[in-house]
Amino acid sequence: MNTTSTAQMRNPKIRDVAVTGIGLALPGVATYGDLLGPLPGEGGFDPAIGLSGRELRHKDRASRLALRAAEFALHDAGLTDTDGTFTGAPDATAVVVSTNLGNADSVCAATDTIAREGVRGLSPLGLPQTSSNVIAGWVAIRYGLRGPNLTVCNGVTSGLDALAWARNLIVAERAEAAVVVGVEPANEVTAKLLGEQSTDAAVAVVLEPAGAAVCRGARSRATIAGYARARDLAAALTCVGVTKKKFVGLWLGDEAGAGAGRLLADTRRIDLEAQLGPLSGALGVLQCAAAAAHFEGGATGNVLAIAGGLHHDAAAALLLTP
Repeated sequence: MNTTSTAQMRNPKIRDVAVTGIGLALPGVATYGDLLGPLPGEGGFDPAIGLSGRELRHKDRASRLALRAAEFALHDAGLTDTDGTFTGAPDATAVVVSTNLGNADSVCAATDTIAREGVRGLSPLGLPQTSSNVIAGWVAIRYGLRGPNLTVCNGVTSGLDALAWARNLIVAERAEAAVVVGVEPANEVTAKLLGEQSTDAAVAVVLEPAGAAVCRGARSRATIAGYARARDLAAALTCVGVTKKKFVGLWLGDEAGAGAGRLLADTRRIDLEAQLGPLSGALGVLQCAAAAAHFEGGATGNVLAIAGGLHHDAAAALLLTP
């Protein structure tokens, strides 16, 4: 995924891809409208209650968080019935998951068991959790989704990259819809790897062609208008088409990029990680949810979501329009 993706998005012959459903499994955040701040700090998703149930047994924590977020997003998009059965096109619905540390605890537990007891000590119920694609697999199995299925584990830009991959699958007609999930669990392993307490965070969005959404009466929350991934943030912003002449009403990201700071000096900025703690692979998808909340509030201007840049090996920028 590189900077050429934006040029493709500007092609008027390519169908628009819209966000039609949003679901959160995020403690302290009741609705995606809360992401615009100030955060309530209480309420929202309760892992002690929300991660229990027969259907969630024998699954790692990240998969359980992702399943809850996907459940809420598909319901919000009007793609499940009263029994929670998927009502869309299962053969043409993709699942794209963004996570960097999602099942690291399962992998560590398995290697510790092998070190102590050998491979005979491994449980057949726990071994599937060591797969790098286990989260996307569980979401697909739960709803019978047989479209493309993949996990993006790409560092700080992972969430924005996952949205772009999902959009490209729809544009290329490899899928008619996509469930994009950004998820990171809070546990001892992730806290050690990050060097600080991690955040339980899962967010899912449903992407569809804008025309198809209109035909089935779904509400479009936002449209992905451009995406770029480059070595530095300045190059990504140039490729995505952000200039002082292009009105950006909301900037989602930190202050790491000096280029963005100069270009968007008078633009309202929200740094979700400053409020919620480390989000890693969940960040970009959560930024997409915040953009939808911005548009639903009647605000004008596009939304620019950025990740990476200074102190990172790459940067990504995603431009969303009402």
